This record gives sequence, structure tokens and C-alpha cells, in this order.
Amino acid sequence: MKVYIANFGRENYAWPDCLARSTIATMNDVAVQAFWEAGDRESYIQNRMRLHKTAAGKTPTRPVASRWFNLMTAIVESEGDIWIHREKDRLWWTTSRFDPATFESFKETVGDRRDVIICHKLCNPWTNKNRSGNRLEWSGLHPKAQEFLFTEGTLQQLKPNNAEYALALIDGDDLSPWHSRPEWTAKVARRQKNPGTTFNSRQKAIWRMAATVKGTVNFSNGQQVLKTVKNKNLLIPENELTPFLEALLADQEGLCAITDLPLQYDGDEDDQEMLCSLDRIDSDGHYEKDNLQIVCRFVNRWKNSSKDAEFRRLIEVVRA
Repeated sequence: MKVYIANFGRENYAWPDCLARSTIATMNDVAVQAFWEAGDRESYIQNRMRLHKTAAGKTPTRPVASRWFNLMTAIVESEGDIWIHREKDRLWWTTSRFDPATFESFKETVGDRRDVIICHKLCNPWTNKNRSGNRLEWSGLHPKAQEFLFTEGTLQQLKPNNAEYALALIDGDDLSPWHSRPEWTAKVARRQKNPGTTFNSRQKAIWRMAATVKGTVNFSNGQQVLKTVKNKNLLIPENELTPFLEALLADQEGLCAITDLPLQYDGDEDDQEMLCSLDRIDSDGHYEKDNLQIVCRFVNRWKNSSKDAEFRRLIEVVRA
């Protein structure tokens, strides 16, 4: 049995239907559904990279397009798995059934209003109570649990230890074995030291990145100090910068664009080196939509002015 956390469509538009129908769901653009049905991953990826834009208005990278290909497969093949969804201050969960998935034509009501094929998979009725009958309120969760029981992206399978906690939460079991761990108690201490960060630490990180961009651009006008500073321009209208960063973070599903490590947010971090940092893909280029990615702070520092492709190659060497 697997444990997933999930959203359902851009801006979560399919959630009310999933709740009413007792389903989990995802969707493909009609232009690529045939590639998914044929198992043709490469054609799917090439089509999306050539013709589609992410929520941030960027051309999807190969890893992003590859993750999109996997979404419908995960929904269709899910049987007896736990699915968790956060809706404002409520945490909902269900168990996927063994019935076959269904496919329906649909015109999206958000974003580009694409024509899509939406896949629904039957599950047990969604509930926001644990098996002991107690409500699952988001604000009542341990701060550490809040980190992994919500996803920026479409769906994410929980790692074994986190999945074990999620199952205990749903069963209404004693959670003190987790809550007493040093890293969990440290999280509570930080939250008490910085009250009010439950819902705005992510937003603080976005504001910081936006402010850093503006400050860097203002300074880097080519003036002569000890050396000539690279000229960097902000080619995104200021009123669009924060919404763009929010969408970019969602596109990346809260993960570092280079390492896939989970990004952390201001005031709620365990490790400052994991805080999100805005990186120019081409270090000689400007701050424009197709030249930006969000990475961990240490990754940005290590990469410095290196070529993006070469730095990614070296990261893979380290992994190997």
C-alpha cells in the first residue's frame, strides 16, 4: 500500500467533483492523450516541451514533462492506496478501489481552458475524520507533519517513514513516538519562537526572492567599483513578479530544480542551506521567465556562474 498526497488539476479545480463522486483524478491535454495510451513517453515529452507552457508561463523542462506523463499512470494503477488532500484547514483522505478508471472529455475552467481527457478512479468516500471519528484539522497537526502532508504539485508519494506517520494519524493511533523525536521537538521550538509562520513562511520566501531580484538589478548597472558588475535586467513587470514566483514554485512541486531536494521556507526551516533561492539558468542572461529556476541556497552558491548543463552533469556524477 502506498500513501499519496495530491491536488486535482490546476488551481485544484477538479477537487469538488472528486469529493462529490468519491474519486481521485488527473488529466491530459487531448493533444498528448494518445501518446500516454500508447506508452510513448518520448513523444509525450517532446510535444509538451514544444507546445505547452507551465503555470508560470515557462517551457517545461524534460524532468517536468516526464513527471506529467507519470501522473495518469499513478491514478490508473492505484488500488488500495491511501490518498490525502488538504483543503484550507481540513485534511481529507480516502482509499483507492480496484474498479477500472474512467476517461471523460472535459474543457478546463481555469488557465488556458484546455480541452483535456480527465481520468477518474473510484475510491471510498472522502472523509476528514480519522478512524476514531475525530476531525483532521490542518491547524491541529504537528508543524513537522504539515511539511510533508501538503504538496505544491499534483501528487507525491510519501516516503516510508512519513507514510507510516500518515497511516497512524488516519488510524487515530498514538503519535508521541514521532512527536518526541529531536527534529520534531526542534520544529515546535522554532514555531514558538516565530509565531504566525504556519501559513506564511512560503509567502515570506517568495517576497524575499522578489526583493533580492530587485536589489540585485538595481546594483548591477555596470558601474565601476573594483570590477565591472554584470549588467542584469528584470524583464518581468514588477506586478507580475510575485505571482510568477508563486507559479514557478508550484511548477517545481516545492522541489529544487537541480537536485529535487525539498525546498524550505523562511522562518520555518530546519537548515538555512535548504531555503529557496532564485537562480538564473544562464548566469550571463537577465531575470526573465524562461531564464529562472528556484534552487536550494547552497546549490545557487555552488553553481555560481557555472553553465547550467555542466553543473547538472557534475551533480549527477556526485549522485553516481
